[in-house]
Amino acid sequence: MRTKLTWMMAGMPLLVACAAQPPAPQEPPPLDDAAFNARITKLESTLLEQCDTQALESRQTSQYETLRSNMHEVGNLLRVLQKDVATIEARGGEPLIVREECEAQPVHNAKTVLGRSEWVGFPAIGTYLKARIDSGASTSSLSASDITRFERDGEDWVRFKLALNDEDVAVERVKDEWIEAPIQRRVRIVQASGEESRPVISLLMTLGPIRENVEFTLNDRTHLDFPVLLGRRFMMDIATIDVAQTYVHDRPEFPGGEPADQAADDEVSEDQDDTEE
Repeated sequence: MRTKLTWMMAGMPLLVACAAQPPAPQEPPPLDDAAFNARITKLESTLLEQCDTQALESRQTSQYETLRSNMHEVGNLLRVLQKDVATIEARGGEPLIVREECEAQPVHNAKTVLGRSEWVGFPAIGTYLKARIDSGASTSSLSASDITRFERDGEDWVRFKLALNDEDVAVERVKDEWIEAPIQRRVRIVQASGEESRPVISLLMTLGPIRENVEFTLNDRTHLDFPVLLGRRFMMDIATIDVAQTYVHDRPEFPGGEPADQAADDEVSEDQDDTEE
């Protein structure tokens, strides 16, 4: 019995050593066709995702380069525009050429209510002026001086300056500008002092929501309170007058001019009769 126990105790370290050794690695089972195809498909999908990511990064890089190029081009254009503006400001006595707007304006479904006095804007000239609205006058009139007729490309043109007195409100930089425009026609004006022929030009004019090409006769109105008179030809089908009101619509704004909210200081009511036929 003692001998048997001794042999068992001597063999225990061998059993423990055998149990502590890790199992031998086993070879992976061979792949069948289905498993092989599945692994290949997964590998292809992974590669395609990586390629798509690289393509996206490439497109983003290309878009960035295009955007940077466009920004550089815009910067060059702005610098050229700045030079053009400086040239225009320094052009001195070079005339401002005005041509009639060709784009037809939409038909007004409802007539615009005007006061007997309103602010009007001339985008091509770059100024606002006060106007008397008067259905008693047939044609509209713009105050002009130094009116000179000349020929350009076989057409009759006229060169003039705005005739303004010290009380007339306008954008300061246009007061001494020479303005040139083609003559649309001539009208015969009959007054108590006699009759005369005046040139008629077409100018784009704004008044509140109205934006129209309006025909104006040119004559010196510095002895009157309004440099602009709007007659019934202008108002026909688009506007009506409420003689109890003045300056119903805001004054338009132009570079170099005063803000519209400061127009009240210049809106003085005048009752002089500016009617012309």
